[in-house]
Amino acid sequence: MVTDADKIAELEKLVADVDRGGRKVGGLTGGVLAVGALLWSLFQLWIASPIPFDLNIGIFNDTESRAIHLGLAMFLGYLAYPMFKNQSEKMPIYDWILAILAGLCGAYLFLFYKELSLRPGIPTTLDIVAGVAGILLLLEITRRSLGLPMTILGLVSLAYIFLGPYLPDVISHRGASVERLVSHMWLTTEGTYGVALGVSVSYIFIFVLLGSLLDRCGAGNYMMQVSFAMLGHLRGGPAKVAVVSSAVNGLVSASSVANVVTGGIFTIPLMKKSGYGGIRAGAIETASSVNGQIMPPVMGAAAFLMIEYVGIPYTEIIRNAILPASISYIALFYIVHLEALKLGIQPMMSAGVPKTLIQKIAGWGMGISGTLLVMAALYYIGIGVQAFAGDTAIWILLALLLVLYIALLKISAKYPDLPTDINITNPIKPEVWPTVRSGLYFLIPIGILVWCLSVEMLSAGLSAFYSVLALLFLLVTQRPIIAWFRGQSLAPEFKRGFGEMIQGLEEGARNMIGIAIACGTAGLIVGAITLTGLGLRMTAFVEFISMGNVLVMLFFTAAVCLVLGLGMPTTANYILMATLMAPVVVELGAQSGLIIPLIAVHFFVFYFGIMADITPPVGLATFAAAAISGEDPLKTGIQGVTYALRTAVLPFIFVFNPILLLIGVNTWWHLIAVVFGATVASMVFAAASLRWFRTKCTWVEALVLLVASFMLFRPDWYMNRMYPEYVPRPVTELYAVAAHLPEDGRFVAEIKGMNLEGRDLTKLVAVNLPALAEEAIQGKTDEQIGKERLRLAGLTFMKLGDMVQVANVRFGSQAARASWEQGWDVADVMVPNPDRPSDEWIFIPGFILIGAVWLIQGRRMRRKGEIN
Repeated sequence: MVTDADKIAELEKLVADVDRGGRKVGGLTGGVLAVGALLWSLFQLWIASPIPFDLNIGIFNDTESRAIHLGLAMFLGYLAYPMFKNQSEKMPIYDWILAILAGLCGAYLFLFYKELSLRPGIPTTLDIVAGVAGILLLLEITRRSLGLPMTILGLVSLAYIFLGPYLPDVISHRGASVERLVSHMWLTTEGTYGVALGVSVSYIFIFVLLGSLLDRCGAGNYMMQVSFAMLGHLRGGPAKVAVVSSAVNGLVSASSVANVVTGGIFTIPLMKKSGYGGIRAGAIETASSVNGQIMPPVMGAAAFLMIEYVGIPYTEIIRNAILPASISYIALFYIVHLEALKLGIQPMMSAGVPKTLIQKIAGWGMGISGTLLVMAALYYIGIGVQAFAGDTAIWILLALLLVLYIALLKISAKYPDLPTDINITNPIKPEVWPTVRSGLYFLIPIGILVWCLSVEMLSAGLSAFYSVLALLFLLVTQRPIIAWFRGQSLAPEFKRGFGEMIQGLEEGARNMIGIAIACGTAGLIVGAITLTGLGLRMTAFVEFISMGNVLVMLFFTAAVCLVLGLGMPTTANYILMATLMAPVVVELGAQSGLIIPLIAVHFFVFYFGIMADITPPVGLATFAAAAISGEDPLKTGIQGVTYALRTAVLPFIFVFNPILLLIGVNTWWHLIAVVFGATVASMVFAAASLRWFRTKCTWVEALVLLVASFMLFRPDWYMNRMYPEYVPRPVTELYAVAAHLPEDGRFVAEIKGMNLEGRDLTKLVAVNLPALAEEAIQGKTDEQIGKERLRLAGLTFMKLGDMVQVANVRFGSQAARASWEQGWDVADVMVPNPDRPSDEWIFIPGFILIGAVWLIQGRRMRRKGEIN
C-alpha cells in the first residue's frame, strides 16, 4: 500500500532528479558538493556586486567569469548526477576523476586566459585535447542532468560540422577541421562560452538564488497560506488557491516541476476532496505551475536571455510580458470557476461571519487603497530623502528600512507561526488579515528589487544582488528578533537562521547546475549553427515549408518548439528557437508586408517551449501532478492541454496584434481599454473552450463567444478591412516624419532590394525611434532631428536625387534586428492613417455579442427554473 509519506518521498526524488541531481550523497562527497555549491554562490554574489570595482581586487572579465561558471557547474554536476539512475547511493572513483577533469576543462579559458589571448586562432596540442575532452564531458553531463534528447542534438550538431561537404546542396557547407571546431567552440565566446552562458553568469544565477532564498526563508509558504486564507472558502477554492499561489511562486521560480510539487502536494488532494476529480485536479495544478514560467520577472530565465537576443532593456521586456501573463492567469482562474459551476462544487469551508456585498466591497476597497497609500508613501519618502540628503541618502534609507523591518517583525510576533502545510482531512480557513500581517516583512526584499529596477534604473543583476543581500540578512535575523519580541531564547534561533542561510545558498547553486549545463550545451549547438552558416539557410527552408504564408510558418514554428521541448529544458529550447527561427519569422513577415516586432516572435517561441512541460507523453510537470493525484499521466496531460489552450492562442494573437505586449500604448486611456478588452477576451475564450458561460453553451453560442473574443483580441483585423493602417508619404519627407514621431514611436518604411540569393524583394520594415532631450532639439531643423533619431536607432540614409537609400545599418542595433537592409532603396515612408478610427470601436459589437449570449442563456435558465 502506497502511503502519503511514500508519495512525498517519491515527489522529492523527482524534484531532486530534475533540479538538483539524484545522487544521495553523504560523507566526503556530500561535504565537497555542499562546499562547492556554497563557493559557487559566493563567487556569483562577488561578481554581481560593485565591491570588486570599489576595492580594485578580484575583478573578472566576462570570459573568465563564464569559464569559472561552467567549470563549477560541470564539477558539481558529476558529483550530483550519477551515470545511471540506479547508481544514486555511492560515488564511484571514475566519477571523481570525471568531475575533476570536467572542472578543469570547463575552466580552461580562465586557467590559461593570458596564454590564449597571446595566440588567438593558433591552438596548441594541449588546447585541442582540453577542448575535445571538454566537449565530450559537457555532452556526458548533459545526458546525466538533462537527458538523451539534448545530448543527441549536440552530437548531431557536431556531426553536421564534419559531414557538411557530403550532405545535399540545400544544407551542405565546407566543413571544419578539429582545430577550427575546438577554437570556435571551446577557446572563444562563439560557442559554448557564448551569449547563453554569459546570461547565465550575469542574470540567471542571481535570480535563481533569489528564488531559493525566498523559499528557504518561508516566503513561498506565506504566499500559499495567504492565498488559502483569501480564496479557500470560495466555490472551487482549492483550485483557485492553486492558480494564485502558482502565479505568485512563478514570480521568482525557474522550475515548473518544483512549482507543481510545492503547491500541488496540498492543493491537488483538496481539489479532489472538493469534487474536481483527480484528473482535473492534476491538470489544473500543472497548467497553473507551467504558466508560472511566463510570469515576470524571471520567466523561467528567458527574460534575461531576451535582453541579449532582442537588445532591449530588462524593464521593457517586463512591460511587454506582464499583460499576456496576467490575462492568462485570469482566464485560468475563470476556467476553474466555470468547472466548479459545471460540477456543482460547493465551498469546502465556512467563510466565517457572513458579510453583505457592500461590506465585502468596502473591506477589499479599504485593503487595496490602504496598500496603495502605503506604497505611495514609501515611494515619496524614498524620493524625498534622495532629493534632500545627497550622498547620505543611502544610509538614511537603510536606517528607515531597518526600522520598517523591525516594526513588521514586531507585528508578526503577535501572531503564531504560519503552519507549513494545510489540513487536507479537515481544512479550516485561516483569518485573512492576521495571515497577511504575519509575513509582511517578506515583501521588503521584493520591494528593494522593484525599487532598484524601476526607480534607480539599475541593471537586473545588480538589483537582484541588493535583494539577495536583504534576504540573507532576513534569513539570519528574522527568527531571533521574533523570538526576542516573544521573550524567547535568541541563541538557538540565530543558529537556525544561519543554517538556513547556508542551506539557501547551497540549494540555489544546486538548482543552477542543470540550467548552466543547458546554457553551455545550447551554446555548443548555436556555435555549430554559426560555424556552418545554417542560420542563413533557414529562411529559404522555412519559406519553402510554409509556402510564404506567415500563419503556416507560425504553426510550423510552434510544432518545432513543442517537439524540441519534449526532451529539452525551457531555457535551452528558447535559445535554439530564438537563434534559428526568430529572425526567420521577422524576415518572412516583412516580405509579406507584415511588421512583426522581434520581441513578439521571441515570446512566441518561449510560450510554446514551456507548453512541452504539459504536453503528453513526456511533460514532466504533468507526471509530477499525476504522481500526487494518483491518476493516469496521459489523461492528466490531455486535460491540461485543454486548460492551456488559452496560453497557446495568445502567441498567435500578439504576433499579429502586438498591442497586447503594450507596444504602441502611449496614454492611460488606451492602456485601460487594451487591458480591459484583453481580459474580457481571455475569459470569453475560456468560456467558449469549456462550452460553459452562465450555463452549458450550445455549439452556436460557443461559436459566437469565439467570434466575440476574436473581436476583442484582434480589433485591428476588422479595422484593417475598412481602413489601411498606414498610408505612404514621399521618401523626401523621411526625416520630417522621423522628427515628429512620439517617443518610442514606430518609423515604418517599404524598402526594395536584392537578397543574397539574387532575388528582388520588397519588405515592410519598422524600428522604434528614441526621443531626444529638449536641449538636443533646440534650434535644430526637422531634418537634423529626424536624422539624429534615426542614427540612434541604427539607421543612416543617403539621398540620391529623388531617391533615398539605406546607407548603413549599425551592427547589433534595433534596426539590424528588425530586418533593415543596407544598400536597399526606400520606396515609401509609411505613416499612420489619419482617417482610421480607433481599433477599440470594434469592442462595441464584440460586447453586444457577449451580452446577447448572456441574455439568451439567462432566458434558458429561467425556463428550467435554475434562476428566478
